[in-house]
Amino acid sequence: MQPHSRITAFICALAFILGAAAGFSQSAPAHHDVVIKNAIVMTVTHGNIKNGSVYIKDGKIAAVGENVNAPADAIVIDAQGKYLTPGIVDSHSHIALDDDVNEATSPITPQMIMKDAFDYQDKAIYRALAGGVTTSLLLHGSANMIGGQAVVIKHKFGAARDAMLFPNAPGSIKFASGENPKRVYGGREQLPSTRMGNFEVQRAAFVEAQDYMKEWDSYNEKIKRGDKDATPPKHDLKLEALADVLNRKLMVQIHCYRSDEMLTEIAMAKEFGYNLRAFHHALEAYKIADVLAANNIGIATFADWWGYKQEAWDAIPWNAVMAMRKGVRVAIKSDSEDFTRRLNQEAAKTMRYGGATEEEALKMITLNPAWIVGVDDHVGSIDVGKDADLVIWDGYPLSSYGVPEKVLIDGEVYFDRSLPGLGTTHYKEGE
Repeated sequence: MQPHSRITAFICALAFILGAAAGFSQSAPAHHDVVIKNAIVMTVTHGNIKNGSVYIKDGKIAAVGENVNAPADAIVIDAQGKYLTPGIVDSHSHIALDDDVNEATSPITPQMIMKDAFDYQDKAIYRALAGGVTTSLLLHGSANMIGGQAVVIKHKFGAARDAMLFPNAPGSIKFASGENPKRVYGGREQLPSTRMGNFEVQRAAFVEAQDYMKEWDSYNEKIKRGDKDATPPKHDLKLEALADVLNRKLMVQIHCYRSDEMLTEIAMAKEFGYNLRAFHHALEAYKIADVLAANNIGIATFADWWGYKQEAWDAIPWNAVMAMRKGVRVAIKSDSEDFTRRLNQEAAKTMRYGGATEEEALKMITLNPAWIVGVDDHVGSIDVGKDADLVIWDGYPLSSYGVPEKVLIDGEVYFDRSLPGLGTTHYKEGE
């Protein structure tokens, strides 16, 4: 991070603290009609509109085109020929979770809820916002075969905690296979310490959950028959969370590098019937891309990280595009407080490695990760009816020259680089 960025983040955080101390309200701002005009609108789904406009009403995109009909009193933002994109979606992040990202006391901890560890005042939220990120999936770490339940946030830095939670976002849960759980528990000489042990622990947990569900089904049947002596099973938070996985109430996001382990995880998902949404990291996805596509499983991967651990030795920078060409939904994600500020540049690397088109590269940090998170019906493209999460760029977005100038979330400007000092608009007394 450049020195001026650190200063800006510090001032912003200081303003937040002082504002709270002074009793400033963190309530959500009132929505205004807004028109963004004179922009190169990169819609993601239906091409670019030169000299285009977007009309925003009640926080939603109401119209998109060369000309839009809007009330005369609408607030007008003149993009002055600059690029307008959907807000970036980071489908794999651990920001704002501090040191609470791993509950490494057991290999099976599905009852952990990342919302309980969410630090809504973390300055990394602001830094990602300044990089154009408007939505992030905050995941449990990879110490466990079955970790905790994720939380989805909008980067409304300065808002109240609950105002930052993505409304009605579907639930996800984090699994992890391979080196990480092997290292954590093998180092303690406990199960699992091998790949065999990893999958045995995972399979055993689901069998236990199936038995738990049968016990409750039996109890409920007795109640229906009028059995007044029926005794309910003891509630178990871990098994209830696993039951939610088996009942497909939670999407499964799996930290996994090697293709052989992906195949094992796919087989296990079929065996137990849960919704395997995406593999994360997935550096060997190119080896089995046809299998991933056939099973409608996405990947959230790095653009060019490889060789940093044994599982990453077979990684190649063409992975993302090779998998995409086979029909896999591919997202470029950060897994880093630093990289999340430059996901636009990470996506641009796929144009260099594999020849992704402009639209395909942009889709890897917008619509595709939105699908992995399960919010693609709300964000990820500039389409009528979607949330007005938008970024105006000073410079071409898919390059190192692209810098977010303004970032809007739900139609409100949450970051404005032209403002002196703070760069954010939501520290006004009385709002």
